[in-house]
Amino acid sequence: MNPDAPAVKLDSLSPREIVEVLDRYVIGQRDAKRMVAIALRNRWRRQQLSPELREEIFPKNIVMIGPTGVGKTEISRRLAKLADAPFIKVEASKFTEVGYVGRDVESIIRDLTEQSVNLVKSSSLQRVERKAEDMAEDRVLDLL
Repeated sequence: MNPDAPAVKLDSLSPREIVEVLDRYVIGQRDAKRMVAIALRNRWRRQQLSPELREEIFPKNIVMIGPTGVGKTEISRRLAKLADAPFIKVEASKFTEVGYVGRDVESIIRDLTEQSVNLVKSSSLQRVERKAEDMAEDRVLDLL
């Protein structure tokens, strides 16, 4: 099990509770944490709607700006964990146009895809592990 995974899941949290989770890891940035908590909760609510209604409600995306060290990355990383979503940190200065030395912009998609696959593998492994533990326990109890 992932030790950094939050003990609570997004579906049981209000925006205020999401801010409380973020407060454990990020000092300050009260307004930013409140805004991203509301946006994340609204995105979750939209996903719970039928496909027809979902098309009527457009998600609000977020652009976080600010100087180095104010908590943008940590807030994003913690929100991703809370939402069981993949997270990659991309520094635009490391990317270049095709044909120049540096990382290719397409690698962003590859990295995100890799993170998504790893997240699904980890989740599947945890489910199988729990099932195997339960089956082993039942088997031992049967033998006793």
